[in-house]
Amino acid sequence: MHRAVISGSGLYAAPDLISNEELVAAYNEYARRFNADNAERIAGGEVAALEPSSVEFIEKASGIRQRRVVEKSGVLDPQRMRPRLTRRPDEALSLQAEMAVAAAREALANAGRTAADIDLVICAASAMQRAFPAIAIEVQHALGIAQGAAFDMDVACSSATFALDLARQNILTGAARAVLIVNPEVCSVGLAWKDRDCHFIFGDVATALVVERADETRADECWEILGAKLATRYSNNIRSNQGFYSHCEDRDPDDRDQYFMQEGRKVFKEVCPMAAEHIAAHLADLGLQPAGVRRFWLHQANIAMNQLIGKRLLGREATADDAPIILDEFANTASAGSIVAFHQHRADLQRGDHGVLCSFGAGYSIGSLVLRKL
Repeated sequence: MHRAVISGSGLYAAPDLISNEELVAAYNEYARRFNADNAERIAGGEVAALEPSSVEFIEKASGIRQRRVVEKSGVLDPQRMRPRLTRRPDEALSLQAEMAVAAAREALANAGRTAADIDLVICAASAMQRAFPAIAIEVQHALGIAQGAAFDMDVACSSATFALDLARQNILTGAARAVLIVNPEVCSVGLAWKDRDCHFIFGDVATALVVERADETRADECWEILGAKLATRYSNNIRSNQGFYSHCEDRDPDDRDQYFMQEGRKVFKEVCPMAAEHIAAHLADLGLQPAGVRRFWLHQANIAMNQLIGKRLLGREATADDAPIILDEFANTASAGSIVAFHQHRADLQRGDHGVLCSFGAGYSIGSLVLRKL
């Protein structure tokens, strides 16, 4: 049985930055026009008037101050309110693969690895640009990885952690020597930018990780995966019903049900205790206690969720050193969020320090990995 380590990570941040101020100005102009165009229907009770958004509302509700997206002009156009993308020819690299490849190159370089060393590629994200061929196979081809296999997987916001466990299992059993995981999260295309309650939530990034055998690593810094714990429980409180079936149901493309939806209060009430109990149980299985964990790299959905989970685990308010927050800069980036936190906030830890990488989201799904710096 082999030991599995994370030996490299990479991050690609989408090129366009949208501040809360810009987003609020665009949304409020859209709301003003909607209310003016529907004044009679609003007066008659047919539709509800749209309330304005504000920077204060966004930051209090989420802790988000800005987000990066693949294209901002369409999002900030009150007559459009969605990214403006150009369809690429079939022979061109897809947007999602392009982002994944950029993150992968950094991860490979950090691990001291090349395409010739990788024998499995997993593309794990909350939504894929297409059903087939797999984005992972496109990434494999673009990087020049001529051996092994590649496939896509989706467990919503837990996609990255579930993929990490799958990579770990392949290393432990000897099925693979080095695995590349990519998490290209283009969340802006599925966000209902016209919905005040969620128009600020998401941003776009891609992350990548190299997982390999501990006795073969070339990296100056690596993290042993001591254990993984996965759990799912069905709930549709976070959902998107868009898919191939939609056009057969004769749905309106602007149907609100086709975009990201959540029952925020229910999610907060149900997921926070689940995640805290999950992490505590996982640590106990390994003979560890939350107080002995140097850092928690938590899913970056909402600052209040992370604060509550941290307090339940530690019995006190978690500091930025205990559980770093990156959603103020990147917003919610679905499964990539905890990986971004790990990528940016691990260098100061010492050999022997323990950390927990954890995600939670739609499904419900929770994935945690306990790491130790070697």
